Amino acid sequence: MGFFLEVLVGGLLAGVLYSLVALGFVLIFKASGVFNFAQGAMVLTAGLALVRALELTQTKWGWPFGVALAASLLFAAAVMAIVAWAVERFVLRKLVNQDGIILFMATIGVTFFMEGLAQTVFGSDVYPLNMRLPKEPVFLLEWLVEGGILVNELDIWAAVIAGLLVAGLAVFFQRTRVGRALRAVADDHAAAQSVGIPLNQIWFIVWLVAGLVALVAGAVWGSKLGVQFSLSLLALKALPVLILGGFTSVPGAILGGLMIGAGEKLAEVFLGPSMGGGIEIWFAFVLALLFLLVRPQGMFGEKIIERV
Repeated sequence: MGFFLEVLVGGLLAGVLYSLVALGFVLIFKASGVFNFAQGAMVLTAGLALVRALELTQTKWGWPFGVALAASLLFAAAVMAIVAWAVERFVLRKLVNQDGIILFMATIGVTFFMEGLAQTVFGSDVYPLNMRLPKEPVFLLEWLVEGGILVNELDIWAAVIAGLLVAGLAVFFQRTRVGRALRAVADDHAAAQSVGIPLNQIWFIVWLVAGLVALVAGAVWGSKLGVQFSLSLLALKALPVLILGGFTSVPGAILGGLMIGAGEKLAEVFLGPSMGGGIEIWFAFVLALLFLLVRPQGMFGEKIIERV
């Protein structure tokens, strides 16, 4: 029982990291109807900007760690603001009222451009990111399970950060005027413009918020694995999470991530030995495929009813 719980909790905490990436997808799709394939590249760009700025301010300039970290976070946030402005100004503004597939293809182009530019400017090596987050293993639930459950403190911090992000984004979308305008734009670009909603400003805001979420994801993933090119491939790992949770649901992104993380860890540990291993690589995509056959809009996604 103790081993099962340890694998389950480890999978749930890993799923939180997937959810951090999926949140960026949900934000942009929920607010603009655009499936942003460039979210993985945004995580990579934010992570590279953060780690290189921290390296410069702390290692070369000798700033105190707290000041260096704050300045680096502000610099990375400014980089993501520039990215949001550039995407809106030079890509989305030219494609107003175009079909979703055209906007999707545009984000694929943005992906390759951002990956190349980010690595040209900041470098393409593997950079360790030390934000002094606790990474020591700890034992939980010792009162319930003999010996406790071994987890990594960094995973716990990631879960706390994800929870705060979800709460903040839920309030932003449901309680603020800008959040309601974002949802109106997602429903119909032309109708939103006709009632005076400035489409250009709305798209800049939503890409900026998604960029800040990408910064958080890049910081957490970078602290765990180092900042490297593979961060841009997180977009593929987030796809099953979105299919399970729904492309328009912020809580769904979290729940979908938890299901994927727990499912793949349990499958790898308990089914892997009898199936030759490697289940963790494909489990999420098979689960997403089965889910598409039953509920294609996801657990919390909105059903689309077309009248003919």
